[in-house]
Amino acid sequence: MNIHPSAIVSPGAELGKNVQIGPYSIIEDNVRIGDDCVIDAHVKVARYTTLGSGCRVYYGALVGEEPQDHRFKKGLVSYTDIGDNTVIREYVTIHRPPFEEKKTIIGSHVLLMSFVHVAHDVIIADHVTIANQTALTGHVEIGQGAVLSGYIKIHQFCRIGALSMVGAGNVLVQDLPPYCLMEKNGYVVGPNTIGLRRAGLDSEQRRAIRRAVKLFFFSGLNSKNAITEILAEPETPEVRGFVDFIATTTRGIISGNPNSIIRKQP
Repeated sequence: MNIHPSAIVSPGAELGKNVQIGPYSIIEDNVRIGDDCVIDAHVKVARYTTLGSGCRVYYGALVGEEPQDHRFKKGLVSYTDIGDNTVIREYVTIHRPPFEEKKTIIGSHVLLMSFVHVAHDVIIADHVTIANQTALTGHVEIGQGAVLSGYIKIHQFCRIGALSMVGAGNVLVQDLPPYCLMEKNGYVVGPNTIGLRRAGLDSEQRRAIRRAVKLFFFSGLNSKNAITEILAEPETPEVRGFVDFIATTTRGIISGNPNSIIRKQP
């Protein structure tokens, strides 16, 4: 263990093996930090936060702080849970919930780039990448393997599905289904083909996803009829996940771009 003399570590914090803590960092009471974590200089890990093993927290990050919410009451116990091998870059802010015993959850192998803001009650699944200056408001959910570019703003209670990708500068006020590509114009333009290949989905899986995306966003059918057409062929787990996501939306689904090239392709 390597703790800089200027760091302040509460006696009530639990530190794993081979933990490094840099100058002027603060580790509060009721914090658990897993094996092989590296905490850079001027970092604060606030109370009721858990970091899994192998995490790296860079300069100036604020992890597990009280939420920016009028409903929060001093002394309330809520949590921030972060998985293994997650990277939190410079000046990221992550807040715990304003409700007793609730959790803000960030999965394993997540990359949060500089100045990302993760508000209270957010849930981020494994293998998610979020680029610089993107802000997630309260209760946002991000599915596994999703990629968010920089300078994105996401309205509270919105969901972004697994293996989707969001272009830079977008403002999301509705849900983005799994496997979709949303360009900077604010529309879905088709499946996230490159992301699907990188995730190891084979050609048949990608074909089924492409068909589902095309039918739902670009066929001219209403949602109910589009779902009926999507389910007319034998289901794959990916298509079932796509349909279930749409069926459970509370904020509505982002629109497809009427000029997308996928409309013209078979």
